[in-house]
Amino acid sequence: MSKELYSPSEEEIVREIDILSEKRERKLTEKQTTFLVSLVKNGFNIPVALKEAGYSPSMQVLVVRKLSQEIVKLAESYLLSKAPEAITTLSTLMLSEKSIPQASVKLQAAKEILDRVGIIKKEEVNVNHSHSGGIFILPEKKAIDISGAVDAV
Repeated sequence: MSKELYSPSEEEIVREIDILSEKRERKLTEKQTTFLVSLVKNGFNIPVALKEAGYSPSMQVLVVRKLSQEIVKLAESYLLSKAPEAITTLSTLMLSEKSIPQASVKLQAAKEILDRVGIIKKEEVNVNHSHSGGIFILPEKKAIDISGAVDAV
């Protein structure tokens, strides 16, 4: 299992950001783009990304709120890029004859990534309904003439 995890290049991140901008039909500023690129490159550390993009720490809530859709989409893409490594981790843990340090932590992390990208354990629910009672059929509804009953009162 490699220690070096895949990290998307700056070009790949910018391309993804451009696609997201086109979908929202708005152009991001250079500062916003720098923030998003830095965010992905440093593992989604918001304070570091703010600093690298030239924002003050007090702008965190405003920047994150304004770019929330882009941040969520980039996080999804980032996790999706980690799916092959998660599968490799599961296979390595499963096939290893030796004890692997922190195996349970690695196993849980791999499972979480796969769950979040949509590769999840399939759960089937078996719904069998058996009822021993019969069916009761009601007679056809007929109109009741109450005009004669009103005159009698």
